[in-house]
Amino acid sequence: MGITPAVTLFHWDLPLALQEQGGWMNRDTSYRLGEYAQVVGERLSDRVGMWMPLNEPVVHTLYGHALGVHAPGLALGFEAFQAAHHQLLGHGLAVEALRATGCTNIGIASNHAPVRAASDSPEDVMAADIYDHVVNWMFADPILVGKYPADEFAQLLSGPVDEDLKIIGAPLDWYGINYYEPTMIAAPVEGQGTEGVLEVDLPPGLPFAPVAITGYPTTDFGWPIVPEGLGEILRTFRARFGDALPPIYITESGCSFHDAPDAAGVVADEARIDYHDAHLRALRSAMDDGVDVRGYFVWSLLDNFEWAAGYKERFGLVHVDFDTQKRTPKTSFEWYRALIAEHKSAQV
Repeated sequence: MGITPAVTLFHWDLPLALQEQGGWMNRDTSYRLGEYAQVVGERLSDRVGMWMPLNEPVVHTLYGHALGVHAPGLALGFEAFQAAHHQLLGHGLAVEALRATGCTNIGIASNHAPVRAASDSPEDVMAADIYDHVVNWMFADPILVGKYPADEFAQLLSGPVDEDLKIIGAPLDWYGINYYEPTMIAAPVEGQGTEGVLEVDLPPGLPFAPVAITGYPTTDFGWPIVPEGLGEILRTFRARFGDALPPIYITESGCSFHDAPDAAGVVADEARIDYHDAHLRALRSAMDDGVDVRGYFVWSLLDNFEWAAGYKERFGLVHVDFDTQKRTPKTSFEWYRALIAEHKSAQV
């Protein structure tokens, strides 16, 4: 069929038994991920073409542990950095285990996006820089250069952090970036609301405040569609990490539109086609500027369960009737299939 399986080992679904023992706040959970990777690698090393021990640790940390709006529903604030560190350690241990079982082509699927200051004021610029370090570089730097982007982060953590970083920074074959939208940040102002990008109320005392990005079309999820942001984050990674940056895959990019079959059974989702066309063009531009990108994963093939949003949001190239389970390829499915075929024929 010409399909290469790409396997994610942890996508936020920790077994309850481990959660009851402290979940990712418990250092032992890191070792359980390493053991799991060994078991899976021993059985599937000859059948899997790409490995991702972790998916979006920043989202699981931020939403699941700092703000409490995703499972496991902990609102720990900055104490959630410990959960981030343990996820990264688990990633490093899983990389070691996979390689020991003969697996190759190992990376990570990590969410990243440009962070923009709401104004040129020193306060907003500083707030954006802090947020950028928290959501981008706290997760990329340990993996790619073996250290946290600021000593203050490491000082918040318990355990043998320096020794852990040697494991976390094990070389990867590629680095995966999940991209959806940029973030705009302002300095917090007393009485200022925090609606916008995060769509949740932030705890008081944070040194930054996300604000809504305006002036762009939005998805039905309310996310701004900013294709140039993909090219921007790719160029930023190339400039920041240089030769330490392995080849990149865009391991997720997609949009939710609430399209439904018409009377003829056709799901005409031109907006989704426009989204992916524009993002692929932004990707091509970054590649022309020297960024080594090897592939682009559309999120998602099928409409599916989207965590806190449930079945309301539809990212798929294929429409799913959740009552009957009937699958209907959307117009975007046919467009993307033709695009892939055209690209393959051009390479022959």
